[in-house]
Amino acid sequence: MKWTYEKAGVSLKAADDWIRIVKEAAFIAESRGVVSGIGGFSGLYDLGEGLCLAACCDGVGTKLEIAKRAGHFDGLGQDLVAMSVNDLVTCGARPLFFLDYLACGKLDGKRYSPVIYGIAKACRDSGCALLGGETAEMPGTYPPDGFDLAGFAVGIVKKEEVIAGSDIQGGDLLVGLASSGLHSNGFSLVRKVLLDDGLKLDLDSKPFGEDLPLFKVLLEPTRLYPKIVIEVLRKTKVKAMAHITGGGLKDNVLRVIPEGLSVSIDYGSWKRPKIYDLIAQAGVEEKEMRRVFNLGVGYVFIVEKGELPTLKEALEELNEPSFLIGEVTGP
Repeated sequence: MKWTYEKAGVSLKAADDWIRIVKEAAFIAESRGVVSGIGGFSGLYDLGEGLCLAACCDGVGTKLEIAKRAGHFDGLGQDLVAMSVNDLVTCGARPLFFLDYLACGKLDGKRYSPVIYGIAKACRDSGCALLGGETAEMPGTYPPDGFDLAGFAVGIVKKEEVIAGSDIQGGDLLVGLASSGLHSNGFSLVRKVLLDDGLKLDLDSKPFGEDLPLFKVLLEPTRLYPKIVIEVLRKTKVKAMAHITGGGLKDNVLRVIPEGLSVSIDYGSWKRPKIYDLIAQAGVEEKEMRRVFNLGVGYVFIVEKGELPTLKEALEELNEPSFLIGEVTGP
């Protein structure tokens, strides 16, 4: 059987249609301070005096189900923070603070404390404060072991330093940073093809022939990119950046590409984590793999050709491997 995200219960088309509805609704509440709204990696609001607030919101998705089955919650806090702060820095903003929301069927401090401590540590590692949040115990809405997470990040950037991609041209280069694996996207499909149907693997199995159970590979936390990005921006002229989340590599990069341009990506220019070979083996075709997963690239810089040596040098100083993965195409 050939598996797709749609067959696993997730419709990317429905998500696109919903975004259009949300954009229409947002006009009702729009004010003069809005610089960029729904559709980008973060929204920007003009504070005056040459400053903009950047804000975004995200969750961990059905990776929570894997964590629940495995009984391991340690990495979820970092996942939650990373999904927002990695989006936030794509416009050049510096993260200021983070808010979290935990909803559950039964509040168990021992069970959920690894999550909140993980959030706090990830905030520290991203250079922002954990300012507050909300915990909601909701019996009847969630089963006793059910829960969900959401996070909200706010940052600041000088208006003249906002990175918007407006000067991108054909021939500009795409430079990728490695992901740690699946990050926090595509887990509805992963669960179907590896656990529930498809290969029907056990979470404690070791499919890679190493002393590493499958649940640890699946629950590897999403990487935090903010400190890398902030350091790179001090030394390099970057035209745009993309955080590779739901929708895969190409579609996320296209979010920051001006109309009339496209991108060409060489999917053989980096080594994919082994987990993707396993997913493909379970019956997910290459086209669908590219549409759903990051495939080993979690963050992308777009620079002109002449800036590539400076970018590479800045990343090497941070001991951060990178890959030249493609270029902008068009006029």
